[in-house]
Amino acid sequence: MSSMNEEQLREWLVDNKIDEVEAVVADMAGVARGKYMPAHKFTEQGGMRLPESVFIQSVTGEYIDDYLEEGVMNPADRDMVAKPDLDTLRLVPWGEEPTCCVIHDCYTQEGSPVDIAPRQVLRRIMGMFRKLGLVPVVAPEIEFYLVKRNTDPDYQLEPPIGRSGRKETVRQPYSMDAVDEFEPFIEDIYDYCEIQRLHVDNLAHESGTAQLEINFQHGDAVELSDQMFLFKRTIREAAMRHEIYATFMAKPMQNEPGSSMHWHISLRRSDGTNAFSNPDGSESDMFRNFIGGLQKYGPETTIFLAPYVNSYRRFTRYMSAPINLEWGYDNRTVGLRVPQSDPDNRRIENRIAGADVNPYLAIAASLTCGLLGIEENLQPGIPEQGNAYKRPFALPGSLSDALDRLERSDRLRALMGDRFVKIYSAMKRQEYQAYFEVISPWEREFLLLNV
Repeated sequence: MSSMNEEQLREWLVDNKIDEVEAVVADMAGVARGKYMPAHKFTEQGGMRLPESVFIQSVTGEYIDDYLEEGVMNPADRDMVAKPDLDTLRLVPWGEEPTCCVIHDCYTQEGSPVDIAPRQVLRRIMGMFRKLGLVPVVAPEIEFYLVKRNTDPDYQLEPPIGRSGRKETVRQPYSMDAVDEFEPFIEDIYDYCEIQRLHVDNLAHESGTAQLEINFQHGDAVELSDQMFLFKRTIREAAMRHEIYATFMAKPMQNEPGSSMHWHISLRRSDGTNAFSNPDGSESDMFRNFIGGLQKYGPETTIFLAPYVNSYRRFTRYMSAPINLEWGYDNRTVGLRVPQSDPDNRRIENRIAGADVNPYLAIAASLTCGLLGIEENLQPGIPEQGNAYKRPFALPGSLSDALDRLERSDRLRALMGDRFVKIYSAMKRQEYQAYFEVISPWEREFLLLNV
């Protein structure tokens, strides 16, 4: 429940001179959908109506009706009742007029949560942990590229020109000078994030040319997913204002590393102690069960951590991305890393997800794997002490492969929701078909006159 009542909302809107409210939900791709509303109308209505079909529109803009089984969606396309979560109320720092944004939760007209809304999928998994007396705590890290404005998709992306008047041509991980090249843009990021209560911890230059990484402070999984949902939009907007693009594609450039969204995950007991640690500071059974669940069910949830055909280009050996679900202590070559920490901060870093994910679904999938590991008392393999890139490739090799694995998983369907899985699977089938219909430059280059 929100900590703000109706009267406090009115006062907040008046105090901040708000003229317009952005009422939004996150769709399956993690894209903001919703309505602009005058502030007075927002307070009078206390929400908005949206058709349920916002959750069956793919990233290509197509509705997936033809890919759905009969009965999965109501053919009348009834309105949902979207209610604001006022704890998510934030100023929009780039608005020409005083504007705020608030994330909504979707309900049926009978008052039940809409089971296919990504935020609700995560809430449902969080509820399952609460029944066990556990609270998931997460901290995301997200990478993205800055690129020169690209208005023709037939042209490859290029790094932007920095303040020196030159573009990067070599990789400069952790370079302070490379970050300073984009100082005005980065200052806007920090300003925008502070105004929106997006709890940025630190920023660094990553391995790719003009690739940045931003780490967030740990907190509640829904709240951090909200922050990632808003953060992506914030970064794109800030970049546009500096006449460059920011992209969260998992693999935007051929010879550069991909961009990830790593999730640090721990569980807290009702007394606030870390459930991954015993009272004497040693690893708990739950810690190992959680890793075991990620290893067993990770391949079946990869579609949520690598949701597009482009996502699978990131899983390349020796290119700063995992190729399997090995685990190890402070080992960056594995898919499941256990960072060095004291017992109270013991956590697991899931390194599989790309920056292109819907954050609600990515963390929901990871938590589901861990929950199944706890329920089934699963044990992990032997921790990898060497180079996991030399181990066999053990992730789905394509979107089609990942999709097949999800659709065969009865356990995941039961926890994440049968109707949700059917709709998500149909959407990915539609997107894959749309991709398959496009003839690529590679085919014209090597097949046109040679076969």
